[in-house]
Amino acid sequence: MLVTLDLAAIYAMKSYGGLEAGADPADRHKELFLHMIIRRGNASKPLRISEAIMSESKIRTMEEFAAASGLSRPTVSKYFDNPESVKPSTRARIEKALKDYDYRPNIFAVSLNRKNPKNIGLIVPHISDPFYAEIVRQIEMRCFAEGYWTIVLSSHGERKLEARAMRTLLSLNIAGVLMAPLGFETDARLLENLANAMPTVFLDNSIGDRPFVGTDNRKSIGNITEYLCRTGEHPCFLEMPAVNQNALERRSAYVATMERLGLEPITLPIPAKDWNFEQLGYEAAGRMLDGSGFPTRTVLCANDRLAFGVIAAAFERRRRVGHDSDCDLRVAGHDDHPLSRFTCPPLTTMAQDYQGIAAAGIDMLFSRIGGMPEKSSDQGKAMHLEARLIMRQSA
Repeated sequence: MLVTLDLAAIYAMKSYGGLEAGADPADRHKELFLHMIIRRGNASKPLRISEAIMSESKIRTMEEFAAASGLSRPTVSKYFDNPESVKPSTRARIEKALKDYDYRPNIFAVSLNRKNPKNIGLIVPHISDPFYAEIVRQIEMRCFAEGYWTIVLSSHGERKLEARAMRTLLSLNIAGVLMAPLGFETDARLLENLANAMPTVFLDNSIGDRPFVGTDNRKSIGNITEYLCRTGEHPCFLEMPAVNQNALERRSAYVATMERLGLEPITLPIPAKDWNFEQLGYEAAGRMLDGSGFPTRTVLCANDRLAFGVIAAAFERRRRVGHDSDCDLRVAGHDDHPLSRFTCPPLTTMAQDYQGIAAAGIDMLFSRIGGMPEKSSDQGKAMHLEARLIMRQSA
C-alpha cells in the first residue's frame, strides 16, 4: 500500500497518539489509515485523513487547524486577520475546512495577537451606575460598528481595583484605552505609565492636560443656578464628595454664578469620600429636615444621584417636592441620569450628552490609534460639551 505523507497526515498521526520520537511516520500512517477502514467497516470507502482527524481528535487551536488544513500557520492567521488578504482559492479552502472541522477560532485571542490589535480597553468607576453603563453601551456599539472589541473593567470605586484594571490593560496587546478615572484616588504613576504606553483618552473626569472629553461643568451648573434663581427662591448647593475634579468644578461654578447674581452662596459639603451618592444625599437631607431644615426652599444637588436621596428623605418626612405653591421644597440635579425622569416627582436637571461624550471620546482615541501624535502637539487636546436644561416637576 503506497502512502504519501504531508503535514496534515503527520498531524493526524500525532493527534491519534502513536507517532513516537524516531518512529517511521509512514508506519504510523498505515496503522491509522487501516484502523479507519476497519472501524468504518467498508474497505471500499476508506475515511480521508481529514475525516480521521475529526474522528479521533477535536481541533482546538489555530496551529492544529492549520496543520489539518494543510496550510501554514501564518496563512491561516492572515485569513483571520483579514479574509480578503489571501487568494480566493486559499480563502475558499480555509472556509471549507472551517465547515468540515467545525472549528471556531478564539477571535479575542486572535485580536490580542495581531500586529494591529482590534481591542479597546475601557475602565469606569462603577459599571452598575446607569450613567457609566450608558457611556459603555454607546462606546461598545460604536466599536462593534468599527470592527473593534471592548474589554470593560470597573474599579467599583476602589483605588486598588482601578490600579489592577490599569495593570491588566498594560499587560495586553490592545489598540488603546478609554478611561473614566476615579479622580483624586487614582494611582498617578500607574496612570502615567498607561497613558505613555498606548493611546489613551479620559472621559467625564479630566486628568491634568491629558486628552479628555466631558461636560462643561462651569456652563451647566451656571445655567441651572440661574434658572432656579429666576423661577423661585435661590438655591443652596448640596456638594458631592470631593472624589474628582467634577466635584470641585461644580462647586466653583455654583459659587461664581451666585456671586455674579449678587446672591450669597450657600454650600452644604459632604465630608465622605465614597461613591454611594444616593445614601449620602439621603442621610444629609435627613439631618437637615430633622433639624431646622435646608437654608433655602430650593436645593441644587451636584449630581442626580444625590438628588434621589434628597427626594427619598423628603418623602419619608411627608415634605412635598415640586414647583407648585403648596410644595415644601424644590430639588434639582445634574447629569440627567437615566432614572431621573422616573423619580416622583420627575427630576429637573442638566442633561449630559451621553452620546456626544462617547462619540467624541472614541473619535479622539481612533485618531490617536491611527497616528499616535507627538505629546508636545497633542497633550492639550480637550473637549467640553454643553449640557441641556431639562425642566421637570421637581423644580
